[in-house]
Amino acid sequence: MIKILLVDDETRMLDLLSLYLTPKGYKCIKMSSALKAIRYLEEESADMILLDVMMPEMDGWEACREIRKNWDIPIIMLTARSEKNDIVMGLKMGADDYISKPFDEEELTARIDAVLRRQLGHKELTDFKGLSLNEDSFDVSYKNQHVPVTPKEFSLLALLLKNRNKVFTREHLLTTIWGYAAPTEDRTIDSHVRNLREKLRKKGFPVDDYLTTVWGLGYKWVDKDS
Repeated sequence: MIKILLVDDETRMLDLLSLYLTPKGYKCIKMSSALKAIRYLEEESADMILLDVMMPEMDGWEACREIRKNWDIPIIMLTARSEKNDIVMGLKMGADDYISKPFDEEELTARIDAVLRRQLGHKELTDFKGLSLNEDSFDVSYKNQHVPVTPKEFSLLALLLKNRNKVFTREHLLTTIWGYAAPTEDRTIDSHVRNLREKLRKKGFPVDDYLTTVWGLGYKWVDKDS
């Protein structure tokens, strides 16, 4: 799971960011000052930092400069100041992006995804309600728990997640994942789906709410929000 360090002296803003990002599958760590954030980084790791500019003790620009001395963690500056000079200063200090308050939730998550893709060498990342797939390492996790899947199970899960609410016939799945059409081997797909469901259930993911059987056809990944 991608861990994001939220740094802002306003508790309300920390809570709002966490409210936005946690359902997207990000683990949010809240810090009320830049100094606390730096102390945290000395002991723990983070995949990204959302850093407010206007803070007491140490502002976001200074914090960005200090962080860059020791860590190459993506930083997005979050601030009410949107003047061009402020944006340029933040980028010169080492920030990867800059977004002004008040911000749109979809724009924020899109910018986070874009920065992470650049930082991670364009590896494919798929996240769904805490379930994370990394197509570079073929790793599946749910809330920081590794889910041990086979390559075929991974390919099956990735295909369904990327095409939510689309029904895939068993023949289509066999052709796409195994590379050949074998209608007499429908049980191959059923067996892999059964194993995948069991592995996800063991880690606490409510797979039966999403990976559904379409009787007489095949399977689909249900997402009522899309």
